Amino acid sequence: QVQLVESGGGLVQAGGSLRLSCAVSGRTFSTYAIMGWFRQAPGKEREFVARIWRSSGNTGYGDSVKGRFTISRDNARNSVYLQMNSLKAEDTAVYYCAAGRTLSEGFNIWGQGTKVTVSS
Repeated sequence: QVQLVESGGGLVQAGGSLRLSCAVSGRTFSTYAIMGWFRQAPGKEREFVARIWRSSGNTGYGDSVKGRFTISRDNARNSVYLQMNSLKAEDTAVYYCAAGRTLSEGFNIWGQGTKVTVSS
């Protein structure tokens, strides 16, 4: 069974940076080709933030974070990261790491989330 554990959230001032980490465990993790980050702010729907293909490293980003956030992975450490720069108050949310086998199937393994609060 694959498990995802996020860390790195916290309180930061607007304009600052944070780096989120997602540690992955489980024997079947090799079958999951895509890793992603999503976020959910209070009273809002879950929003796609970024995704990365584990083998190629190809990435994709949501429009609201393009140019500010960077997703990366370390396959040797079974970890995925989200570097968040130039943070804004509207980035405040619970951030979730997710794993999926294919884009069409979608993300079906989720972490418990880590809270990011950006003060203005």
